[in-house]
Amino acid sequence: MPRVNYRSYEVDEMARMMRAEAEGEGKQGMLYVGNVIINRVVAQCLDFKGVTTVHDVIFQVQGGNFSFEAVQKGNVFYQRSRTSERRLAQKNINGWRDHPAKFALWYFNPHGPCPPTWYGQPHTGQFKEHCFYEPKPGTCDSVYKG
Repeated sequence: MPRVNYRSYEVDEMARMMRAEAEGEGKQGMLYVGNVIINRVVAQCLDFKGVTTVHDVIFQVQGGNFSFEAVQKGNVFYQRSRTSERRLAQKNINGWRDHPAKFALWYFNPHGPCPPTWYGQPHTGQFKEHCFYEPKPGTCDSVYKG
């Protein structure tokens, strides 16, 4: 049973996002980006209230900009998704999660050491160039369910 409801075009959008954000970090890095996308659909707290679909997450605007750099810079659709990325996206949709992104709602590439917090949220770990952050305890319990 999928962790979130989805439409087929969202698998493609998610696969393209995962590739655009983390292709250089291999399949594992792309899966971690997928964790964050699905966690944001599930979260219904903080910045993600009312963001209820994969499509909503990918194209969410915060502070006047798209949330994801790949969308801001317009390269989310730089190439079509490949079968391998669609399989990874489907794996995330179906419930695959792992540390350090298991409960993460944010990630970024600091081009240096990961700070212990990011906008007050605790660092959960790093994979290659990306630092992952999950919500402070008690601020977004829904992300820890399902």
